[in-house]
Amino acid sequence: MVNIGNIALPDFPLLLAPMEDVSDPPFRAVCKDNGADLMYTEFISSEGLIRDAIKSRRKLDIFDYERPIGIQIFGGDEESLAMAAKIVDVTQPDLLDINFGCPVKKVALKGAGAGVLKDIDLMVRLTDAVVRSTSLPVTVKTRLGWDDSMLNIEEVAERLQDVGIKALAIHGRTRCQMYKGEADWTLIGKVKNNPRIHIPVFGNGDIDSPQKALEYQNRYGVDGIMIGRAAIGYPWIFREIKHFVQTGALLPPPTVEERVNVVRKHLQKSVEWKGPIVGINEMRRHYANYLKGLPNIKEYRSKLVRLTEESAIREVLDEIIEKYSGIEMEAAPIELINYHEKCPIN
Repeated sequence: MVNIGNIALPDFPLLLAPMEDVSDPPFRAVCKDNGADLMYTEFISSEGLIRDAIKSRRKLDIFDYERPIGIQIFGGDEESLAMAAKIVDVTQPDLLDINFGCPVKKVALKGAGAGVLKDIDLMVRLTDAVVRSTSLPVTVKTRLGWDDSMLNIEEVAERLQDVGIKALAIHGRTRCQMYKGEADWTLIGKVKNNPRIHIPVFGNGDIDSPQKALEYQNRYGVDGIMIGRAAIGYPWIFREIKHFVQTGALLPPPTVEERVNVVRKHLQKSVEWKGPIVGINEMRRHYANYLKGLPNIKEYRSKLVRLTEESAIREVLDEIIEKYSGIEMEAAPIELINYHEKCPIN
């Protein structure tokens, strides 16, 4: 069992990464159904929360069926982060996470997200301010360092643990790498195996198959894995990894019926949470990923992205079931989508 403060997770838990414009309640619902053990909201600006910005406040929406769930905040000012932590505290998530990993310019170059990696003293002060301002377990998500000349994650881990964080998730790239190149887990393993570190350490970056998840667990000894881009359009990644870790056998890929049923639920939750207009419009970006690998699916995808009524969309989904039912699906290769300006995996 892995414990984050008073939160008990199973052995080798699988975490859904906080992803901007992706990890909303509808997406989290289908990931939870498929085995995500701990999930996070989209990252929320501390300044936005204090200003009562509608978009920021809306990201605080969490539901009991999602638990355990963490709310993630970011910012570069101690007072603002402390005030945001108090606001989050009232919404009663299971934990509060600080984003020290987002590499996009609009965040990092303003001294927040991964920008804080250039000033460890500031990172420690910001973290300490949050820990002192909330009764929730505080965790941190970060990267290896600012660039290859500043790989300071080992010092960061020790100092943040000293001021009271209860877990650390590390993305195996520097800020300057953004999402390019291959994630390097070597330093993640060093942090985990540092005898001074007693909090859980979760690895993140490029996990796109059950085989890789188990290989990295064995090689680096991490307490669990955080998955981001590989879950977009493929929430089954969580159940597939769990099954492979437990049995050594690969599950068959999801059937057409399973794919369409997930689309239906995602659509339903999207409309319930965002309303029919926004909910339907924002679902359009998900269809291609969910239906990837179905032969000659382009015609149906084109219909789905043009329709404006939920009932009509459901009729097309029924047509897809009827046409493709019984087809043995091959596992479509998971494509690690890059949203360079959206900061999906910080």
